[in-house]
Amino acid sequence: MSLLHRIAYLFWKSFRPVMVSGFKSKRGELLAKTRVSNTTYIGNKENLDLENNIYIGHYNHIDASNGVKIGEGCQLTNYISVLTHSSHIAIRLYGEKYTQEKEPIAYNRGSVELGKYCFVGPHSVIMPNTKIGKGSLISAYSYVKGDFEDFSIIAGNPAKRIGDTREMDSKYLDNNPRLKKLYNAWAK
Repeated sequence: MSLLHRIAYLFWKSFRPVMVSGFKSKRGELLAKTRVSNTTYIGNKENLDLENNIYIGHYNHIDASNGVKIGEGCQLTNYISVLTHSSHIAIRLYGEKYTQEKEPIAYNRGSVELGKYCFVGPHSVIMPNTKIGKGSLISAYSYVKGDFEDFSIIAGNPAKRIGDTREMDSKYLDNNPRLKKLYNAWAK
């Protein structure tokens, strides 16, 4: 291997995506079962409230400026944006004067909450003022805003509730009765 190839390899090895186990919660406790990619950007980390046993994959953007709560057992795959503020309407309304406004009209702020054991598919965007109920599944490429009840299957742009994860889970639980007790422990 040439010196140039070796240097390139070492550079790549230093910056490649890796999962980092263990994360400190905003309360200072170690979340030993929580894994977060080194390529996930977390803005305003002090406003990110994580429970344990969470997986946050590669190349995500989490803006916690107005509060993000992620429940136990959630999985956020890759290339996801979780946003707690958005100027996408306000900037069009004000044009070049946008940056001169202290409190622009249509500047959207609000928290995001993901209930226990939610799954967020790749390339999804979760907008401010969104609450996802426990056990929900967000399909890939979804644009999610609003409140969704527990066990929702959420898909689309704009995202809508298209099903119930309990129906999907029932065939596995029926075929594996030993899992029912484990499932019911968090699902009740």
